[in-house]
Amino acid sequence: MDIKEINELVKKESVFTAQLMSEMGKVIVGQQYLLERMVISILANGHILLEGVPGLAKTLAVKTLASAMKTRFQRIQFTPDLLPADLVGTLIYNPASSSFTVKKGPVFSNIILADEINRAPAKVQSALLEAMQERQVTIGETTYPLEEPFLVLATQNPIEQEGTYPLPEAQVDRFMMKLKITYPKRDEEKLILERMTSDDTLKVSPVVGPEDIKRARHTVAKIYTDDKVKNYIVDIVFATREPATFGLENLKPLIAYGGSPRATIYLAQAAKAYAFLQGRGYVTPEDVKTIGPDVLRHRVILTYEAEAEDMTSDDIVKQIFDGVPVP
Repeated sequence: MDIKEINELVKKESVFTAQLMSEMGKVIVGQQYLLERMVISILANGHILLEGVPGLAKTLAVKTLASAMKTRFQRIQFTPDLLPADLVGTLIYNPASSSFTVKKGPVFSNIILADEINRAPAKVQSALLEAMQERQVTIGETTYPLEEPFLVLATQNPIEQEGTYPLPEAQVDRFMMKLKITYPKRDEEKLILERMTSDDTLKVSPVVGPEDIKRARHTVAKIYTDDKVKNYIVDIVFATREPATFGLENLKPLIAYGGSPRATIYLAQAAKAYAFLQGRGYVTPEDVKTIGPDVLRHRVILTYEAEAEDMTSDDIVKQIFDGVPVP
């Protein structure tokens, strides 16, 4: 397919994204960045980690997204006493037949809200690893595939660290994007006040089905990425590992570990999904720059020196995007 044909296909297939955003906008005020990134995660088939202080509608946004889709939804409240079996399921012995039967857990759904994921111990967090990466769950000796679309949207609170279990790097790396949710603007907050304190019931209608998502994903995969843009994506990720190669010697003592090849793959997929959302059949360097911080902020591991200088991974990623030549 040439770019003109891809453009036409994208315009035709991306109609539902506007409907989806409109439905979510009935409940969620503002938060355009959050809503847009959640739609990108659906299109790019990647999981999202949402980080923000309590009360910023993280949980509400995920529930609203699930309500606007004709898919099954499960909310799992992560607590210190949760067990892996509470997540994936277990084998139950039946004395009458002297056999074991499988009781599937809540992870066998389409949209999973892992609420306050850092409140559960590591063994529970790691129970999600297989589901998130391989899209399958093993119970006993049998492996069960998960139904597509399968999406994990996890939330965590950055300020209250008592009784929490920080997510290990291997777990964090499974998330395509990590989003930092901020406070709404003053006029948005007034609208929130009016909407949430009125007697009206906020109803969201399901406008998107699994078949729409599958078709859209096939179209996203066809979106054209020029070799120069591919090289730019690889350069950005390599700059997180070898900053000195790109003239960023000052960053070398600040970065302990850079992005893995998974970062390169996710950055390319997310950039394609972002282009699809803009109604374009090709990826531009600007798409990569827009979506890049969300894909890389949790993959750039800082040294103690960086922490001592009050540097954040966002600061490092910004310097990398500023320093790497744009094609």
